[in-house]
Amino acid sequence: MRQIVLDTETTGLEVSQGHRIIEIGCVELINRKLTGNHFHHYVNPGREIDQGAIEVHGITNDFLADKPDFATIATVFVDFVEGAELVIHNAPFDLGFLNAELARLADPVPGLETLCDISDTLVMARSKHPGQRNSLDALCQRYTVDNSQRDLHGALLDAEILADVYLAMTGGQTTLQLSDTGSDQDGRLLTESLMRLPAGRARLPVISATSEERAAHEAQLDAIAEASGGKVIWRDA
Repeated sequence: MRQIVLDTETTGLEVSQGHRIIEIGCVELINRKLTGNHFHHYVNPGREIDQGAIEVHGITNDFLADKPDFATIATVFVDFVEGAELVIHNAPFDLGFLNAELARLADPVPGLETLCDISDTLVMARSKHPGQRNSLDALCQRYTVDNSQRDLHGALLDAEILADVYLAMTGGQTTLQLSDTGSDQDGRLLTESLMRLPAGRARLPVISATSEERAAHEAQLDAIAEASGGKVIWRDA
């Protein structure tokens, strides 16, 4: 199962007013595991960015002056997402802008809904947490996802954070991944990490059995051996 967690930044809030995409960030999940594969591009929108938008994402017109326009990256973007399930927070917003860009191409591309399945994490969150705040920041706090680097919005960073939120919200692992290849390497590393005590923390005491307790244990094993015809797995081991 291939999923693409996607976020965009734009010149303003309303696509109907001619606002455009200026950044696209995507991270890939395969079978609910982050692969490290991603798509990220800044885009020259060919128009001014609203000051209010700059205050949100910090991307300026000067920064985008030498960046490609959307038509230049469109084929690579479509190839990356086509056939995957797109996971987006408030999907109508991002899809509205992306579909508008695809429709402007010299050879227009159908809406992303025809190329991909769509999952909206805002709809999921509202269903799971009705009447509560369900912004990405609120979900990070609810699911203990670290967003400390998120002073400003950024499409790739927000996509990475949303991937962690989505996996936590839908019951999956985010940081701990156990191998299914048959190797015991991950299990060994997990065991070692669990046994490793934090610095400065006192070790737990080891309490050994007394001689009376060991004698009572042996007597119990003798009774089991007599009842089972000598089949005591603790002694066979």
